[in-house]
Amino acid sequence: MISIAIVGNIASGKSTVENVLREKGYKVFDSDIIAHEVLEDLSEKIVEAFKDFDISENGKISRKKLGAVVFNNKNLKEKLENIVHPEIKDRIRKIFDENKLEKYLFVSIPLLFEVGWRNLFDKVVFIYTEDKIRLRRLMQRNNFTEEEALARITSQLPQEEKAKCSDFVIENNRSVDVLQKYIERFIIQLEDNGET
Repeated sequence: MISIAIVGNIASGKSTVENVLREKGYKVFDSDIIAHEVLEDLSEKIVEAFKDFDISENGKISRKKLGAVVFNNKNLKEKLENIVHPEIKDRIRKIFDENKLEKYLFVSIPLLFEVGWRNLFDKVVFIYTEDKIRLRRLMQRNNFTEEEALARITSQLPQEEKAKCSDFVIENNRSVDVLQKYIERFIIQLEDNGET
């Protein structure tokens, strides 16, 4: 099995790439979904660790409130990561074990480089979308002001840096049809690399 991380900065179109790959018959897992499950499963531990902050809504952890608490505070962000990251990593490894008969296995993991998990995967495909396009998408999608959207964009490592550290780069600056063609080209490249 060849494990491949799908990486892309915020609003780069990772979900669209995931969907196209699924349509083509590949198994694709989303680390955001894994992270949601982990947040739920470790909610007591997280609530206890953040008891001085209002992070709950209707008896459950509010991702929005928790995000607001940790987003601008490095220490609190690290505190949360120390709780959830080991569990997320374990679950990704478990997915690898359960799917080892697949030829290729994709996991969408936006912050792969930020969390230092590059060595967890055999290959990395990076979705590159111009910053101005991502800014526009983010403002439309999340109802962010330009300032809020820019804060999210600049909180991640620059795209150019990540693209350099990736095995494949798929550009997503145009239509979904064009993106689909680029994904098909990427699959041919992947197969041509003799990855068996």
